[in-house]
Amino acid sequence: MGVINVTPDSFSDGGECLDPEQALKRAADQIAQGVDVLDLGAQSTRPGAAEVGGDEEIRRLLPVLRLIREAYPQAIISVDTFLAEVAEEALAAGADWINDVSGGERDPNLLKVVAAANCPYVLMHSRGNSQTMDQLSVYTDVVAEVRDQLLLRTELALKAGLSEAQLIWDPGLGFAKTTEQNLQLLCDLETLCAEPYPVLVGPSRKRFIGAVLNQPESNARIWGTAAVVCRCVQAGVAMVRVHDVGAINQTLRMAAELWKNRAK
Repeated sequence: MGVINVTPDSFSDGGECLDPEQALKRAADQIAQGVDVLDLGAQSTRPGAAEVGGDEEIRRLLPVLRLIREAYPQAIISVDTFLAEVAEEALAAGADWINDVSGGERDPNLLKVVAAANCPYVLMHSRGNSQTMDQLSVYTDVVAEVRDQLLLRTELALKAGLSEAQLIWDPGLGFAKTTEQNLQLLCDLETLCAEPYPVLVGPSRKRFIGAVLNQPESNARIWGTAAVVCRCVQAGVAMVRVHDVGAINQTLRMAAELWKNRAK
Protein backbone atom coordinates (compact mmCIF):
# COMPACT_ATOMS: atom_id res chain seq x y z
CA MET A 1 0.00 0.00 0.00
CA GLY A 2 1.46 3.31 -1.11
CA VAL A 3 0.90 6.53 0.85
CA ILE A 4 -0.36 9.63 -0.98
CA ASN A 5 -1.15 12.42 1.47
CA VAL A 6 -3.25 15.27 0.10
CA THR A 7 -2.44 17.43 3.12
CA PRO A 8 -0.18 20.37 3.99
CA ASP A 9 0.77 18.99 7.41
CA SER A 10 1.44 15.24 7.30
CA PHE A 11 4.54 14.34 9.29
CA SER A 12 6.74 13.26 6.37
CA ASP A 13 5.32 14.33 3.01
CA GLY A 14 2.92 17.14 3.87
CA GLY A 15 2.38 19.58 0.99
CA GLU A 16 3.99 17.37 -1.66
CA CYS A 17 0.71 16.22 -3.26
CA LEU A 18 -1.76 19.01 -2.57
CA ASP A 19 -2.04 19.75 -6.29
CA PRO A 20 -4.02 17.01 -8.09
CA GLU A 21 -1.42 16.78 -10.84
CA GLN A 22 1.33 16.23 -8.28
CA ALA A 23 -0.76 13.52 -6.65
CA LEU A 24 -1.37 11.91 -10.03
CA LYS A 25 2.37 11.84 -10.70
CA ARG A 26 2.97 10.25 -7.29
CA ALA A 27 0.33 7.62 -8.10
CA ALA A 28 1.91 6.97 -11.50
CA ASP A 29 5.33 6.54 -9.91
CA GLN A 30 3.99 4.15 -7.27
CA ILE A 31 2.10 2.08 -9.83
CA ALA A 32 5.26 1.82 -11.95
CA GLN A 33 7.16 0.70 -8.82
CA GLY A 34 4.75 -2.15 -8.14
CA VAL A 35 2.23 -0.79 -5.63
CA ASP A 36 -0.85 -2.92 -5.01
CA VAL A 37 -3.10 -0.34 -3.30
CA LEU A 38 -2.93 3.47 -3.39
CA ASP A 39 -3.95 5.02 -0.06
CA LEU A 40 -5.19 8.62 -0.31
CA GLY A 41 -5.50 10.74 2.82
CA ALA A 42 -6.77 14.30 3.14
CA GLN A 43 -6.64 14.61 6.95
CA SER A 44 -3.33 14.34 8.77
CA THR A 45 -3.41 11.90 11.69
CA ARG A 46 0.08 12.61 13.01
CA PRO A 47 0.36 13.43 16.72
CA GLY A 48 -0.70 17.03 17.28
CA ALA A 49 -2.43 17.48 13.92
CA ALA A 50 -5.50 19.71 13.80
CA GLU A 51 -8.70 18.22 12.40
CA VAL A 52 -10.00 20.06 9.34
CA GLY A 53 -13.52 18.60 9.20
CA GLY A 54 -15.38 16.62 6.59
CA ASP A 55 -16.03 19.46 4.12
CA GLU A 56 -12.35 20.37 3.84
CA GLU A 57 -11.31 16.73 3.69
CA ILE A 58 -13.72 16.15 0.79
CA ARG A 59 -12.58 19.34 -0.95
CA ARG A 60 -8.95 18.16 -0.86
CA LEU A 61 -9.67 14.54 -1.66
CA LEU A 62 -12.18 14.32 -4.48
CA PRO A 63 -10.26 16.10 -7.28
CA VAL A 64 -7.27 13.83 -6.64
CA LEU A 65 -9.35 10.68 -6.36
CA ARG A 66 -11.27 11.40 -9.57
CA LEU A 67 -8.10 12.23 -11.50
CA ILE A 68 -6.32 9.05 -10.43
CA ARG A 69 -9.41 6.92 -11.03
CA GLU A 70 -9.80 8.31 -14.55
CA ALA A 71 -6.12 7.78 -15.38
CA TYR A 72 -5.88 4.32 -13.77
CA PRO A 73 -9.30 2.64 -13.87
CA GLN A 74 -7.85 -0.70 -12.74
CA ALA A 75 -5.97 0.68 -9.73
CA ILE A 76 -7.13 -0.24 -6.22
CA ILE A 77 -7.67 3.02 -4.34
CA SER A 78 -8.06 3.20 -0.57
CA VAL A 79 -9.16 6.34 1.25
CA ASP A 80 -7.79 7.06 4.72
CA THR A 81 -10.64 8.64 6.70
CA PHE A 82 -12.55 8.24 9.95
CA LEU A 83 -15.64 10.22 8.85
CA ALA A 84 -18.73 8.62 7.31
CA GLU A 85 -19.47 11.57 5.04
CA VAL A 86 -15.98 11.43 3.55
CA ALA A 87 -16.14 7.67 3.10
CA GLU A 88 -19.51 7.92 1.36
CA GLU A 89 -18.31 10.62 -1.06
CA ALA A 90 -15.06 8.76 -1.72
CA LEU A 91 -16.77 5.47 -2.51
CA ALA A 92 -19.22 7.24 -4.82
CA ALA A 93 -16.24 8.84 -6.63
CA GLY A 94 -14.53 5.50 -7.24
CA ALA A 95 -12.62 4.50 -4.11
CA ASP A 96 -12.37 0.76 -3.47
CA TRP A 97 -11.30 0.54 0.22
CA ILE A 98 -11.76 2.55 3.39
CA ASN A 99 -8.82 2.79 5.81
CA ASP A 100 -10.03 4.00 9.22
CA VAL A 101 -7.43 4.85 11.87
CA SER A 102 -10.16 4.90 14.54
CA GLY A 103 -11.57 1.45 13.84
CA GLY A 104 -15.08 2.89 13.64
CA GLU A 105 -14.85 4.63 17.01
CA ARG A 106 -14.79 8.27 15.87
CA ASP A 107 -17.86 8.00 13.62
CA PRO A 108 -19.95 4.84 14.03
CA ASN A 109 -21.94 5.77 10.91
CA LEU A 110 -18.82 5.04 8.88
CA LEU A 111 -19.33 1.33 9.59
CA LYS A 112 -22.82 1.51 8.07
CA VAL A 113 -21.39 3.17 4.94
CA VAL A 114 -18.75 0.47 4.58
CA ALA A 115 -21.28 -2.30 5.21
CA ALA A 116 -23.56 -0.95 2.48
CA ALA A 117 -20.65 -0.68 0.04
CA ASN A 118 -19.38 -4.19 0.90
CA CYS A 119 -15.83 -2.96 0.38
CA PRO A 120 -12.56 -3.85 2.16
CA TYR A 121 -12.17 -2.02 5.47
CA VAL A 122 -8.91 -1.49 7.34
CA LEU A 123 -9.76 -1.49 11.04
CA MET A 124 -6.90 0.06 13.00
CA HIS A 125 -6.13 0.14 16.71
CA SER A 126 -5.77 3.60 18.21
CA ARG A 127 -6.69 5.58 21.30
CA GLY A 128 -7.96 9.13 21.46
CA ASN A 129 -7.19 11.48 18.59
CA SER A 130 -4.19 13.36 17.24
CA GLN A 131 -4.29 15.79 20.15
CA THR A 132 -4.58 13.20 22.93
CA MET A 133 -3.00 9.94 21.72
CA ASP A 134 0.44 10.56 23.22
CA GLN A 135 -1.10 10.73 26.70
CA LEU A 136 -2.90 7.40 26.27
CA SER A 137 0.04 5.03 25.76
CA VAL A 138 -0.42 3.18 29.06
CA TYR A 139 -0.72 -0.61 28.79
CA THR A 140 -0.15 -3.59 31.04
CA ASP A 141 0.37 -5.90 28.04
CA VAL A 142 0.36 -3.91 24.80
CA VAL A 143 0.09 -6.93 22.48
CA ALA A 144 -2.82 -8.51 24.34
CA GLU A 145 -4.62 -5.20 24.76
CA VAL A 146 -4.25 -4.24 21.10
CA ARG A 147 -5.55 -7.67 20.06
CA ASP A 148 -8.48 -7.47 22.48
CA GLN A 149 -9.44 -3.99 21.29
CA LEU A 150 -9.26 -5.11 17.66
CA LEU A 151 -11.51 -8.05 18.51
CA LEU A 152 -13.96 -5.71 20.24
CA ARG A 153 -14.04 -3.27 17.34
CA THR A 154 -14.41 -6.22 14.96
CA GLU A 155 -17.46 -7.43 16.88
CA LEU A 156 -19.02 -3.96 16.62
CA ALA A 157 -18.23 -3.80 12.90
CA LEU A 158 -19.90 -7.18 12.33
CA LYS A 159 -22.96 -6.01 14.28
CA ALA A 160 -23.07 -2.93 12.03
CA GLY A 161 -23.40 -5.21 9.00
CA LEU A 162 -19.85 -5.76 7.77
CA SER A 163 -18.81 -9.28 6.83
CA GLU A 164 -15.64 -10.93 8.10
CA ALA A 165 -14.34 -11.01 4.52
CA GLN A 166 -14.25 -7.19 4.45
CA LEU A 167 -11.97 -6.79 7.47
CA ILE A 168 -8.24 -6.09 7.56
CA TRP A 169 -6.52 -5.46 10.90
CA ASP A 170 -3.89 -2.81 11.57
CA PRO A 171 -2.16 -2.67 15.00
CA GLY A 172 -1.67 1.10 14.62
CA LEU A 173 2.06 1.57 15.07
CA GLY A 174 2.71 5.03 16.50
CA PHE A 175 -0.88 5.66 17.56
CA ALA A 176 -0.93 5.94 21.37
CA LYS A 177 2.18 3.79 21.61
CA THR A 178 5.71 4.46 22.80
CA THR A 179 8.83 3.33 20.97
CA GLU A 180 9.13 0.27 23.21
CA GLN A 181 5.47 -0.60 22.73
CA ASN A 182 5.80 -0.37 18.95
CA LEU A 183 8.82 -2.66 19.09
CA GLN A 184 6.95 -5.14 21.29
CA LEU A 185 4.08 -5.25 18.83
CA LEU A 186 6.51 -5.93 16.01
CA CYS A 187 8.28 -8.66 18.00
CA ASP A 188 4.96 -10.38 18.69
CA LEU A 189 3.21 -9.85 15.33
CA GLU A 190 2.46 -13.56 15.10
CA THR A 191 -0.11 -13.09 17.86
CA LEU A 192 -2.15 -10.81 15.59
CA CYS A 193 -1.45 -12.81 12.44
CA ALA A 194 -2.87 -15.92 14.14
CA GLU A 195 -6.33 -14.30 14.17
CA PRO A 196 -8.60 -14.89 11.14
CA TYR A 197 -8.04 -11.46 9.55
CA PRO A 198 -5.31 -10.22 7.21
CA VAL A 199 -2.92 -7.85 8.99
CA LEU A 200 -1.67 -4.56 7.53
CA VAL A 201 1.25 -2.77 9.20
CA GLY A 202 2.17 0.89 8.63
CA PRO A 203 5.74 1.50 9.86
CA SER A 204 6.88 3.92 7.18
CA ARG A 205 9.30 6.63 8.38
CA LYS A 206 7.65 6.72 11.81
CA ARG A 207 9.16 8.37 14.85
CA PHE A 208 9.85 5.10 16.69
CA ILE A 209 12.27 4.26 13.87
CA GLY A 210 13.80 7.70 14.26
CA ALA A 211 14.16 7.09 18.00
CA VAL A 212 15.95 3.77 17.52
CA LEU A 213 18.26 5.15 14.81
CA ASN A 214 18.69 8.63 16.34
CA GLN A 215 17.45 9.97 13.00
CA PRO A 216 15.29 13.10 13.31
CA GLU A 217 14.71 13.42 9.54
CA SER A 218 11.70 11.31 8.58
CA ASN A 219 12.79 11.04 4.94
CA ALA A 220 16.06 9.43 6.07
CA ARG A 221 14.36 6.50 7.84
CA ILE A 222 13.97 4.28 4.78
CA TRP A 223 16.48 1.66 5.95
CA GLY A 224 14.82 1.39 9.35
CA THR A 225 11.50 1.01 7.55
CA ALA A 226 13.00 -1.72 5.37
CA ALA A 227 14.16 -3.62 8.47
CA VAL A 228 10.65 -3.47 9.94
CA VAL A 229 9.18 -4.67 6.65
CA CYS A 230 11.47 -7.73 6.72
CA ARG A 231 10.10 -8.56 10.16
CA CYS A 232 6.56 -8.19 8.77
CA VAL A 233 7.32 -10.71 6.04
CA GLN A 234 8.73 -13.13 8.60
CA ALA A 235 5.56 -12.87 10.73
CA GLY A 236 3.16 -13.37 7.83
CA VAL A 237 1.75 -9.85 7.54
CA ALA A 238 -0.49 -9.46 4.48
CA MET A 239 0.40 -5.88 3.52
CA VAL A 240 2.59 -2.94 4.53
CA ARG A 241 1.75 0.74 4.09
CA VAL A 242 4.77 2.79 2.99
CA HIS A 243 5.93 5.99 1.34
CA ASP A 244 8.97 4.57 -0.49
CA VAL A 245 7.22 2.06 -2.72
CA GLY A 246 10.09 1.19 -5.06
CA ALA A 247 12.68 0.41 -2.42
CA ILE A 248 10.24 -1.35 -0.12
CA ASN A 249 8.81 -3.43 -2.96
CA GLN A 250 12.32 -4.75 -3.61
CA THR A 251 12.77 -5.38 0.13
CA LEU A 252 9.49 -7.30 0.30
CA ARG A 253 10.30 -9.45 -2.70
CA MET A 254 13.76 -10.36 -1.43
CA ALA A 255 12.59 -11.02 2.13
CA ALA A 256 9.70 -13.15 0.91
CA GLU A 257 12.06 -15.24 -1.20
CA LEU A 258 14.42 -15.75 1.74
CA TRP A 259 11.66 -16.83 4.10
CA LYS A 260 10.04 -19.06 1.49
CA ASN A 261 13.30 -20.93 1.00
CA ARG A 262 13.95 -21.09 4.75
CA ALA A 263 10.52 -22.68 5.22
CA LYS A 264 11.40 -25.33 2.65
